[in-house]
Amino acid sequence: MDARFDMFGNEIAAKFGKRFANAGLVIHQSPLPRSTQELVSLRASQINGCGWCIDMHTKEAAAAGETSVRLNLVAAWRESTVYTEAERAALALAEEGTRLADADQGVSDETWAQVREHYDDDQIAALVALVALINAANRLAVIVHQRGGSYEPGMFAAAFN
Repeated sequence: MDARFDMFGNEIAAKFGKRFANAGLVIHQSPLPRSTQELVSLRASQINGCGWCIDMHTKEAAAAGETSVRLNLVAAWRESTVYTEAERAALALAEEGTRLADADQGVSDETWAQVREHYDDDQIAALVALVALINAANRLAVIVHQRGGSYEPGMFAAAFN
């Protein structure tokens, strides 16, 4: 399956992409740990079936020093011993924030309490924004059939500088 539309080659899509990347830069520069950012992005992308984003966040995380064991276990994080309690809280928020339609209340009070226990307000702001942003990115890529496999670390940032 080929991409339906070139989101990097169209003028309007490129303008949008630049602003989208700038929103991502706010999160990237936040005090939310980079490893948490990549794990959350990877997990939401797995749920949404976004090959492009899975490819991107796996490679960006590896380039930033994340281990293959932790990357390979993200889909089964509840059944793994390699994540901190803070990362578990962030991954739970990512899952519940991605699957909003699957629960009557969206993000549970229990998950929210775990997030509050491990992150300060600035980190929570970045985490909530990240969950929203990665879900939007997943939808963009899935709609146009942007396929994974060709991403190189730093490629997205370079495209919009």
